[in-house]
Amino acid sequence: MCYIKGEKMYDITLIPGDGIGPEITQAALVAIESTGIRINWEIVDAGAGCIETEGTPLPAKVLESIRKNKIALKGPITTPIGTGFRSVNVALRKELDLYSALRPAKTIKGIKTRYDNVDLVVVRENTEDLYAGIERKIDDNTAESIKIITREASEKIAKFAFNYASKENRKKVTAVTKANICKLSDGLFLEATRKFAELYPQIKYEEILVDNMCMQLVQQPELYDVLVLPNLYGDIVSDLAAGLVGGLGVAPGANFGDDIAVFEPVHGSSPSLKGLNKANPTALILSAALMLKHIGEAEASFKLYNAVTNVIQQGKTVTFDLGGNASTMDIACAIAEEVKKI
Repeated sequence: MCYIKGEKMYDITLIPGDGIGPEITQAALVAIESTGIRINWEIVDAGAGCIETEGTPLPAKVLESIRKNKIALKGPITTPIGTGFRSVNVALRKELDLYSALRPAKTIKGIKTRYDNVDLVVVRENTEDLYAGIERKIDDNTAESIKIITREASEKIAKFAFNYASKENRKKVTAVTKANICKLSDGLFLEATRKFAELYPQIKYEEILVDNMCMQLVQQPELYDVLVLPNLYGDIVSDLAAGLVGGLGVAPGANFGDDIAVFEPVHGSSPSLKGLNKANPTALILSAALMLKHIGEAEASFKLYNAVTNVIQQGKTVTFDLGGNASTMDIACAIAEEVKKI
């Protein structure tokens, strides 16, 4: 699939995913095409549908494609709960060393929430902690999971957070842990963040416990800017942050390694909505805007982001989760038309 406008051609891996993934992916492609950026999409499948044909939800060709193209746009993929194959999302991050998850949460006018001034970014360590998947059954009544925190991974995510804050003109970085209880593991994470805080004296630095962080975000989210967290806390707090601005349907995400980036919505595959043409594609479209900025297409990124916010603010073409009755493709087409006006 190739879009013809513009001068430069980008080779990008496209993973439609499963559940609502293929539907919102098609919607996102309509919105992206409207920017005029030329993209050669290399489409590869992953997820539950690949188990029967490939014997795994993450075929080797998916990893090969991403390693070759360095950039991927990914729809949601179902993760079995309790049993079954390991999460494809976790496996991708480990295999490609996508050590940083970037999850912005920003108020969009037109979405009814209790907050009107949220503008924060969750930076989540993406490769270790309890997500390392080191578990064992001790006996029939006892199971054990091991939390892994290393200095190397902690320093990489701390460096990423402060570098991002500096480049984006952010004013404060808050490290979020439970170091009063996990004194050694979370304590090591704090050692890493303090090291990089000293290298960025222009950025205010503070530390907060994760339980207090959750309360503070609900009470006064406007006080926070960039949050840097170990893996598990980052996963939880990023969903909380999404709730402040309207829910997972408008929550974009990006996963970065040293030379590879995968862009995806924060939400899951919502199998109950599969095939109904009701799912909100906004989070994936906003993730695509992050992708365009990453590849150097700042103007296209700006247009796509503002088209999304304009359509939502107008309120005429929004999906059920935002109080409307538009279909998945309705909102994509409305966004595409808005891009052309900007």
